[in-house]
Amino acid sequence: MRPLLRLLTLLAALLAAPAWAQDDPFAGLAGSSFDDIRRGIETLATAAPPQAAATITALQQGALLAGPDAALYIKTQTGFLDARTGQPATPDVDALKSVRVNNSVRRAAEAAMGGLTLFAPDPTIRRSAAEAVLKSRDAAALPALARAIAAEQDPAIRTIMQQARAAATLASPDTSEPDRLAAVETLRARGDIESRAMLASLTNQSPAVIAAAATAVTAIDRMLQLWGLVQGIFYGLSLGSVLLLAAAGLAITFGVMGVINMAHGEMVMLGAYTTFVVQEVIRAHAPFLFEASLFIAVPLAFLVAGIVGIVIERGMLRFLYGRPLETLLATWGLSLVMQQTVRSIFGASNREVGTPAWMSGATQWGGITITYNRLVIIVFAFLVLAALMAALRYTALGLRMRAVTQNRRMAAAMGIRTPWVDALTFGLGSGVALSQIDNVSPNLGQGYIIDSFMVVVFGGVGNLWGTVVSALTLGIVNKFLEPLAGAVLGKITVLVLLILFIQRKPRGMFPIKGRAVEA
Repeated sequence: MRPLLRLLTLLAALLAAPAWAQDDPFAGLAGSSFDDIRRGIETLATAAPPQAAATITALQQGALLAGPDAALYIKTQTGFLDARTGQPATPDVDALKSVRVNNSVRRAAEAAMGGLTLFAPDPTIRRSAAEAVLKSRDAAALPALARAIAAEQDPAIRTIMQQARAAATLASPDTSEPDRLAAVETLRARGDIESRAMLASLTNQSPAVIAAAATAVTAIDRMLQLWGLVQGIFYGLSLGSVLLLAAAGLAITFGVMGVINMAHGEMVMLGAYTTFVVQEVIRAHAPFLFEASLFIAVPLAFLVAGIVGIVIERGMLRFLYGRPLETLLATWGLSLVMQQTVRSIFGASNREVGTPAWMSGATQWGGITITYNRLVIIVFAFLVLAALMAALRYTALGLRMRAVTQNRRMAAAMGIRTPWVDALTFGLGSGVALSQIDNVSPNLGQGYIIDSFMVVVFGGVGNLWGTVVSALTLGIVNKFLEPLAGAVLGKITVLVLLILFIQRKPRGMFPIKGRAVEA
């Protein structure tokens, strides 16, 4: 009787197993094939029991193990948890096998996690979940998306959820043609590369859907070209701002004093090393001030470069006025001396200047990516320019500098001490050349000197507005030529175009006019 009873019990268990597996949303994860596991993930995501997210996360991390009778366990650093309950468990380790994954299982897991986190309290998590469903295009997430869209209060996140629903709708074989056409229009409105790829890959659709997708792809291409143009202009403005910072001081010294200062790039280097030293001191003695380190370093860099500029003018350049060739050779030799001095003090290797957290990261505006460090450089450049123009217009030094620029002899006859104006002008022009927020090295200035002279000559010697227009123009042109011709050939092309321009207009775009100039 007992053998018969055992046989009947075993038979009943075998007959009951499929029904149990259907009632248990976790059972599919213990399947023997990748398709079974993928379907099990979709079933688990649809049912959404409390432990679903933890179980799928364990699967993604390779920490989900299957035991006999479809038992599932999550391996942790301290032991095992029952996947269904989250409670500690003590399974037979020898009987456990890792749940296998392939690309289709991974995509299903990503989509499932997106659907499970669509209702998270944190809006950042909901946004990431919607983006994950959008990328996976999982039709199984459509019911969850419908509920999430109805409950979502944030308009931006709701829009992403609607776009995710559109992508999933196009991937589902059970949606009607009007729904597919509406989905095409939703993805067209998104207008990014990912939407274009989804629409371009549509096959086995009705002629109306394929025609609408082709029209949407053409419209997205035009929009992407426009946003690419805007992105290039933004990058060009950031490069032009750096050139403006480096060349503004040279425009002053060259315009007022007529000095070809080949050591001007080393003033940028001194400003960069000043920033490096300030940050090292802050890291060692007051790390809580690091986020404000640039607000401390920039004025000090201006002061250090300005004092060095005054020393150079008083100690060397004032004896060489009127002899441009000797001035050029002397300042070139001085640049080598300054490079070797810095190399002896700080070493030849690059030194890192840290970027504060408020300058890190980026934001999306329309179809372009705006990095915070580039935006800060643009704003800083124009603040420096505004301060410099205010100093030239509203201060006594600025008035004397403009007088010396227009007619040095007449200014001297009116009692202006032109030698001191020269010294302070050179110091001011040297101090303005502080633009580096990056790695620094003794050869840093060599990367700025040629570009600075190009900016000054192109804009018009001594004209700050010309320097602004020239710097921004050369920055934008460089950024548009680099993808076409490469960085080196692009710069050569710009140089050739500049030479041709100077042959036509030797005084630049905005030449200074006056009796002394005409004479």
